[in-house]
Formats: sequence, C-alpha cells, structure tokens
Amino acid sequence: MLRHKNGSWRLCNTLIDVLCLRAERQPEDSACSFLRDGEQDEVDVSYRELERQARAVGAWLQQNVASAGQRVLILIPPGLDFLAGFFGCVYGGMIAVPAYPPHSTRRTRLLSRLEAIAENAAPAAVFTTAELLPAVRQIFERTCRCHAIDNLLATEASELSDRWTSPAVSAQSLAMLQYTSGSTGAPNGVMLSHGNLLDNSEQIRLYYEHSQASRVFSWLPPYHDMGLIGCILQPLYLGCPLQLMSPMHFLQQPIRWLRAISDWKATTSGGPNFAYDLCVDRFDSGECAGLDLSTWSVAFNGAEPVRAQTLDRFAATFEPYGFRREAFYPCYGLAEGTLMVSGGWKTAAPVIEHVQADDLGTGRVVSVPVTSTGVQSLVSCGRSIPGQELKIVDPERCTECPPATVGEIWIRGPSVTHGYWQRPGLTKATFEAFMADTGAGPYLRTGDLGFLKDGELFVTGRLKDLIILDGRNHYPQDIELTVEQSHPGIRRGCCVAFSVDQRGAERLVVLAEVDRAYWSGARTEDRASKRENGELHDADERSVTLNRRSLILKAIRRAVSEKHEARVAEVLLLKPASIAKTPSGKHQRRACREAFLKGALREV
Repeated sequence: MLRHKNGSWRLCNTLIDVLCLRAERQPEDSACSFLRDGEQDEVDVSYRELERQARAVGAWLQQNVASAGQRVLILIPPGLDFLAGFFGCVYGGMIAVPAYPPHSTRRTRLLSRLEAIAENAAPAAVFTTAELLPAVRQIFERTCRCHAIDNLLATEASELSDRWTSPAVSAQSLAMLQYTSGSTGAPNGVMLSHGNLLDNSEQIRLYYEHSQASRVFSWLPPYHDMGLIGCILQPLYLGCPLQLMSPMHFLQQPIRWLRAISDWKATTSGGPNFAYDLCVDRFDSGECAGLDLSTWSVAFNGAEPVRAQTLDRFAATFEPYGFRREAFYPCYGLAEGTLMVSGGWKTAAPVIEHVQADDLGTGRVVSVPVTSTGVQSLVSCGRSIPGQELKIVDPERCTECPPATVGEIWIRGPSVTHGYWQRPGLTKATFEAFMADTGAGPYLRTGDLGFLKDGELFVTGRLKDLIILDGRNHYPQDIELTVEQSHPGIRRGCCVAFSVDQRGAERLVVLAEVDRAYWSGARTEDRASKRENGELHDADERSVTLNRRSLILKAIRRAVSEKHEARVAEVLLLKPASIAKTPSGKHQRRACREAFLKGALREV
C-alpha cells in the first residue's frame, strides 16, 4: 500500500504501478536530483519526465527486443540516465541487470566480472552512454545490441513514449537480476520480483519511519542493492525527494557527503562502515565551517561489519556539528533477502554487547563487563523485519541453536527472492533449506554467522570465511582490524586474513596494503636523517625500505599473536589497490587467497 498527498490509498503490485502513480499524483515534484560535480552542479528530473523517459526506453525495447522477460544489461554511470535505463527496462517488461560500467577494454577484475555476468545473464541488449559506447561495443557487440541511452532520450523520447504499451507483468514477475558481490566466489544473479522489491520497500519505510517529508541522499553505487533498492527505489516508493552523488566524488573528498547532507537538509543517508571511518580519517575542521548535521536522523550502516569503535569515533568527531549518536542505524541485509533483513527503530541508540572473545571463538556467547580482559564489543543489527522468520541454526546439524550460541542465520518471508538465475543446484542448496528435526522450511541459508540476544541480531562473520587454527575459530574481520591498527603505515580497511593448507595443517596468511603517503614520508624521513649524519649512500636506498618493511611486519605479527593467540605464517605487504574487493567494498577473500597461491599479488 502507498499513501498519497490527498490521503487516498491504492494498491501497487509492480514498480510500473508505483512510477505511474507518482507521475499522476506528483507530476511536477522532483523525482531525483544529481550533483554532477559532487558539489553545486545540480540537474534534476520530475516524476512526469522520468515516467515519460521510462515509457520511451520501454517502447524502444518492445520494438527492438524479441520478447518480454529478456535481460538487459545496464552499464550506465551514476546519474539521471541510470534511472531512465533502469525504469525503462521495467516498463519494457524486461529484466534489468545493473552492473558497473567499464571505462576501457583493458583486462581488469571489473572486466572479468562483467564477462561472467554477461555469460550467465545472456542479455538481449546493453544500455550505456555515448561516451562509453565504443568500449562497450568492443566488449559486447558480438553477442548483443549496444545502445547509448542519452542519444535515445535526446532524439527519440517524445515519439517513442506514445508507442509504449503496458506489459503483462505482476508481483511475481522478475524485475531485475542483482548480481551478488562475489565475496566468496563467482557472481550469481539473484532473481528479484516486483513483489520482493515492494515488500522490502515497505519494511524499510516502516523501520526507518519514513514519510513523504523524508529527504534521502546517497553516494552509493546504483548497481548494488543498498544503493539501488535502499536509496533509489525507497524515495520513489515514498514519493519523497532524492539527491544523488557519484561514489567517486565521495571517495575523493568524503566531506562532500556531509556537506551535501547539511546543505540539502537530508534526513536519511548512509553506507558501509568504512565510509564513516573515512570521514574521520580525513577530518579537517577547516572544511567543516558551517556544517549542520542536525537533520540527519537515519545514518544507516550496513553491507560490512559494523564496528563499535567506528560509531564512537564518528560521533565524537561530528557531534559538534549537530550529529546525534542516536541517528546511527546499524542494519543487516543481503541481496538474496532483497535488501533489509534486520534493523532497529530510528529513535533508539545502537545496542552494544560486550562478549568474551575466546568463548566467541568456540561458538559460545558469554557477556562480560566492558572493562574485562579479552572483551569484544559487538554492535546489534536490530531485529528481524515484520512478516519474516529468522532463526539461528547449526549449519551442520540443521537444527536450531540453543540460546547464547553462534550459528548460521536462516530466514524465510516475502522478501526472500526467487533464487539464482540459471543456477538450479545452487538455488536448491541456498534457498531450500529445511530444519532436520521439525521439517520446517524452506529457509534461505544466508551463509552468515550470528546470534540472537533479547531479540537483537548480532552478526559475527561469514561461514565460508571462518579461519580454524589449532581447533579454535577466528573471524577474519577481527584479525584484519587488529592488523590495520598495528601500525600507521597500513591502509585502513585494506587488510585480508585467510588460511591455507601447509603440510596438512591450516596456517594463517595476512595481506596488508601499505599507505602510500606514510611509506613515502617515512622513506624521505629516513634518507634525510642519514644525509644529515653523512651516512646516506645510493646502496642505502634498499636497506631503508627493507628496514621500514621489517618494522611493519613485526608489528603485525606481534599484534595478532597478542590479541588472538595466533601465529601468522606469512605476511605480504602490498601496493595500494591490490586487494580484490566487491562493488560494495567487501573483501573478496577467496579471490585474494587464489591470487596468493598463484603468486599474483603486487608486493611493495
């Protein structure tokens, strides 16, 4: 159900119904504005115009693609053209496949991922922009038709929009394929129906306490579920204003995100945990003059482990600028569950549970005072969304875990999607789980580990990423945090830990990217010191580098040993941007492990 300005109600079964309704009831209201330079250069589109563009693109697809239900690959940079492309696919009765656009044909991880997506989805057409069309054609023209959406909208939109016919789609019809991030393997296309998207949109509205008075701002990639479903479809569902910015503009200058929230008086915005850390790491009080974050009431944090330390650091840094700690909104979700699986109420402060780290490694949850030795602070991701059943299950026995025990998170409900495109075996294994003792099901096996306490969900890690050393369980993200905090020369959020088999035993391997600025500054400092003492010779250059490298390696080994009682078998210091990550910024530990075993990593 959607509520409108005049107080009437109308049932919407598809995204087409929603956009048609907005164009009918709020034709001149802004559907979306986009900051082209990340600051002041703003363009926007009304609901009426966005719906006209969607009709035009939909009509073009109906005329040029064989039949409804075909897949259309969307390789369009963040902006208003992306919205036209996505909704145009929906209006054409097609299945949208959003993905990161390539900027060249050079062999990269992104290109390999795109090729894997195209091979699985077998798209009938590709939408991109005129600027990217040559590169896209070189990659895909042999297999499908490529078209520049900005050219289409500039030359044929008016004529085409009148030719559109409403497709025969229902709540059960597929609207899109959301390709998983591939953090533990090759990308798989999650099949999302119109009903999945609308149900999850309602859950987000309910838990975020959204209304038409809300104002949503996002820099998140529109190719990822959080950016697309949580930040683009949610405002459309609500009929409230939306403003977007390119992820690149945020990464270049994180203050742009906060400045946009302040200037635009946004109420809802967020991102993965690393985004909040980045804002603190690059904090400059001179850039924050006049910053007002008092309107920011939902600062959601998801897509990767939510760290209590991050919440503390960000709140302490930006409370002088109107930010309220209660605005933090830790949440948990995954593409297979459409997006949101759990969350809290926006007026409640984050719930922190302090547990004994050693016991957690054995799967037991033992609460202790925050001042205890060996304490680990975990942030709750809220409660299960309404209409959904969430259980903590022993992944081997397939029976519900007793209280205060870590297990796999299983869910079922209307937001659980329809499986993986062209992957029947994987779909059965992941989406058709049943309880061994009661026969209840089917459940979605999330592959994530966690526990429930007082109804609050605490996520502890990925089942497939779990590191077992000498009979003890270690969560890689905990070791990675220890590594990045062990020495200032290590890049934050750029460490990976995994295990390898060596002579029949599991051994711990750590990869850590070196901070370029620190490394360069340290080398310059060492050379200056030696030069001042008359000790610098050309032959010393390598020894200076090796000395710095040795100090970092020792710091890593010592920190991991002291905090986790684990021996690091091998540490590799890598150049920046060496560690494989997903489109949402998650570590691809399996890809890193394979690169390590192949000797394909770029060491300093």
